[in-house]
Amino acid sequence: MRAVGEMPPPEPLSGLWAAFAYVGAGRELLARLKYRNQRSCVRWVASAMAGVLPSDLSADAVTWAPTSPRRRRRRGFDQAELLARAVGRETGLPVISLLKRVDAAGQTGRSRSQRYCAPVFAPRRSPQAGVLVVDDVVTTGATLQAAASALIRAGAQRVDAVVAGATPLPSSQRPPGVATMRSHN
Repeated sequence: MRAVGEMPPPEPLSGLWAAFAYVGAGRELLARLKYRNQRSCVRWVASAMAGVLPSDLSADAVTWAPTSPRRRRRRGFDQAELLARAVGRETGLPVISLLKRVDAAGQTGRSRSQRYCAPVFAPRRSPQAGVLVVDDVVTTGATLQAAASALIRAGAQRVDAVVAGATPLPSSQRPPGVATMRSHN
């Protein structure tokens, strides 16, 4: 799997990191988790996600961008929540459910322009000053933007995000040979 690391964060995120590219083996790994309930990879994926975060990350809590209630019922779990709880264990940060999904539409199968119209989140409670949002995949950044916007409207001062897989965002295209992973040892 190809490492990604730090990515240009879409507004209003302060920072965005991805463990690996959402292609090939990385895509298959997340598809098995998300659609086939193969959870054995969660701990490993969360460790990779925590590994790309900077050592000086300014976060007080971890939360996730929740899937729709309908999808959660159908799958029996929320993959972003599983990853968030495991990232929380890896980082030592408390994991708190701060967001609820207001719309029912998922992002899978939508065009790039359709993705920007959804999803809609509302805060469950007042967030901490610094929040790390976890999701499984970033494609356009629309889900993370919506989650960050809801958290900031509710009082968060800084919102960062980490995802397992990333499809290349237009602003994250790098020339061949340019390193995309920062080391945080």
